[in-house]
Amino acid sequence: MIAELEPIFKKYEAFVKQIDEVFEKVRSDHPECVKCELECADCCHAIFDLTLVEALYINQKFIDTLEDKKTNLLEKANRVDRKLHQLKRKAFKAVENGEKSEEQVLLEMAAERSRCPLLNKENCCDLYAFRPVTCRLYGIPTAIGGHGHTCGLSGFKEGTSYPTVNLDAVNAKLSALSQEIVTALNSTHVKMGDILMPVSMAILTIFDEKYLGVPSAQKEPKEEQK
Repeated sequence: MIAELEPIFKKYEAFVKQIDEVFEKVRSDHPECVKCELECADCCHAIFDLTLVEALYINQKFIDTLEDKKTNLLEKANRVDRKLHQLKRKAFKAVENGEKSEEQVLLEMAAERSRCPLLNKENCCDLYAFRPVTCRLYGIPTAIGGHGHTCGLSGFKEGTSYPTVNLDAVNAKLSALSQEIVTALNSTHVKMGDILMPVSMAILTIFDEKYLGVPSAQKEPKEEQK
């Protein structure tokens, strides 16, 4: 691990702990509505992107803990990533050609399904302890851009008031942590904090110093003048 990432990962883990506490509070207050249980993998087929801090974190945990499954998982990630690339390319062209509005495309993408490469044959996550924030909040009411959402398998009823997580605030925190990474690394990629990528790409990407734009620690030695 690049040393500068460790304190930011600690901050991310503290934020994740807060997210888990919010989920458990809602589940405790509305046990009849939260239907999450072992081997329920509805959220594992949703299409969403990770912020830079989440992508780097899950990539590191993948390297640290899944060496024995690495080859198989990389193959699955490749297949998923190709599918997602095709979906996003099709959606981009539809907006670019004026065939659909951006809002229409976002709604259609939200309805698409794609099995997460980390979902194993037992319908359990191979990196469950390190799963992204989106996975941790799935199953309770959330809102983004003023639009509410919850899992279709839950017992939350439309038109009824429930505690709702503001995803705009959550994403702002994740974006801030991502920008901290850019600053801590003194990265030459000043816009890198805005990166969004699916889990499949986060697994496949080699986040080395070159990718992260870390300035070279050693300069090429100059030839001595003769």
